[in-house]
Amino acid sequence: MSIHSKEIIQEAWLLLKRAEAEKQSVSPLTELHPGMTVEDAYRIQLKAINEKVEGGRTITGKKIGLTSFAMQELLGVDQPDYGHLLDSMEVEPNGEIPLEQLFQPKVEGEIAFVLKKDLKGPDVTVEDVLDATEYVVPSLEIVDSRIRDWKIKLPDTIADNASCGLYVLGKEKFPLDGLDLAKIEMTLYKNGELMNSGSGADVLGHPANCVAWLANKLSEYDVTLKAGEIVLSGALSAAVEVREGDRFTAEFTELGNVSVSFK
Repeated sequence: MSIHSKEIIQEAWLLLKRAEAEKQSVSPLTELHPGMTVEDAYRIQLKAINEKVEGGRTITGKKIGLTSFAMQELLGVDQPDYGHLLDSMEVEPNGEIPLEQLFQPKVEGEIAFVLKKDLKGPDVTVEDVLDATEYVVPSLEIVDSRIRDWKIKLPDTIADNASCGLYVLGKEKFPLDGLDLAKIEMTLYKNGELMNSGSGADVLGHPANCVAWLANKLSEYDVTLKAGEIVLSGALSAAVEVREGDRFTAEFTELGNVSVSFK
């Protein structure tokens, strides 16, 4: 790693850390450091996560972002990205989230995988993912960004833990027997009004494709997806902005629904 990269990583990490502590959004990191690479960004993310783990937090899983071709085209990329889930990020279903603890949240509906076996790349297949999955659950991801006005490029969101804020898992667990995840449909409601909809096929053709991509990507950093970890496999439709008092519900065919409110 070059001295220049080390400087970028340290400065960007400190900037994001200060933003979180002071609840003040910051300018895009890619404007402050035009030379920042995707590799730099993942190292910034890992530096922040390692510090949180050393401080007592537990990694509960991973999230996958940019799984829709529309979002990839928007950011000019040809692959997804990922971030880490921590125990401090999980919200109980039907819970209430204080808006003051977030920056500029949006809500997405996703299918979450819970693993019963480790998955280690680089050659993980969809079949491997399905074999390693204990069950799936409906989920909501509350994406959030410390970057002002969501003015992000790929390295910005990666450095900011793939814009991960919080997540909610449905209570009921669904084994994969008889489920065709690509055909599962999701409708997202805000305050009872339909916002958008999508299906499992909208994330790289099948949600398990996303998990396979993640396992293989993580192998570049010698990281394994562990048994017991949660994987949020990617938004089935566009993220919807949050205001105080909003209640969101994602309804899934075959998987039921999951809800959360904001106060």
